[in-house]
Amino acid sequence: MADLPFPRSLPEFQRLFPDDRACASYLERARWSKAFACPSCNESGEPFRFAKRPGVLRCRSCRKDTSLTAGTVMERTHTPLSTWFWAAYLVSTQTPGLSAVQFQRQLGLSRYETAFQILHKLRAGMVRQNVDRIGGDTCVVEMDETLVGGETRGEGSGRHHMIYVVGAVEVKQRENAPQTAREMRRQGTYAGRLRLRVIPDRQGSTLREFTRDTIAQRTLVRTDGWAGYDQIGHECGVEHHPVVEGGDPTIAERQLPLVHLVFSNLKAWLLGTHHSVSDKHLQAYLNEFVFRFNRRFYPFNGFRSLLGLGAVAESATYDDLYSGSWVHPVARAPWELTG
Repeated sequence: MADLPFPRSLPEFQRLFPDDRACASYLERARWSKAFACPSCNESGEPFRFAKRPGVLRCRSCRKDTSLTAGTVMERTHTPLSTWFWAAYLVSTQTPGLSAVQFQRQLGLSRYETAFQILHKLRAGMVRQNVDRIGGDTCVVEMDETLVGGETRGEGSGRHHMIYVVGAVEVKQRENAPQTAREMRRQGTYAGRLRLRVIPDRQGSTLREFTRDTIAQRTLVRTDGWAGYDQIGHECGVEHHPVVEGGDPTIAERQLPLVHLVFSNLKAWLLGTHHSVSDKHLQAYLNEFVFRFNRRFYPFNGFRSLLGLGAVAESATYDDLYSGSWVHPVARAPWELTG
């Protein structure tokens, strides 16, 4: 998709994607950069096209139809392609994001359920199951867990209404950064790639699973002194550097500034944009936050990337999402301990 255009402004979006046919053409070029190749018979060449069905191509050889949205978050949709493209543009370029109600207004949709479903389908498309692990031989990663949630009406704000979220973020070094200890903490580093996941507890087995799924072996991993991290170095192949707190939790906050900043921004985003998030959909919102965070330096690339990622995402119905039976995807890579 490297040579495909993508909109850098609203007027450019309107020029590139004025109707469903233009959107279908974009999807076709994304799937076949040179020429159409039938998935059924592998014959290449110009297919039959339908004026009233721009998202469908028919092979001239075997006469079988191919949907341009097959295997994507748009599969079997009755929503026009132009609406999907406008939705992807809004999701990828609106810095704070949009709630389902705001999304419904922006898209001009008559039903809230349609906006809700499109948003969650796009969030599913933000996750690549076999995504690269963060970190590496020369990289430092900060890792910690936090509680997300809040007060339940009539029941107070006890922890029984909160959910554990674990996070890991790369520590990147700025070029030509000041070298004093104080300046290094303030200006010398910045956050690289991020991973977030809802977890059932803080047990060692849970934290080790997240480490194996998301952090490359031989990475230097900094954590607080929680006992659940004790075995991640031995069992996950990383170099573990716990922070000695000495009974003072503020020490860990000072020594792990980036991951705590991420948690602070996450909670402000959830409260400010979405106001409240149900337990069953929290992972979807974490996926969106990670998607935005990891593309914050290249926000307009998010539109093209979102459509590309959506080509391998499973799709959920509104009933699946509403009932809670749908399991939101998380980034997870195959793992094998190396020497």
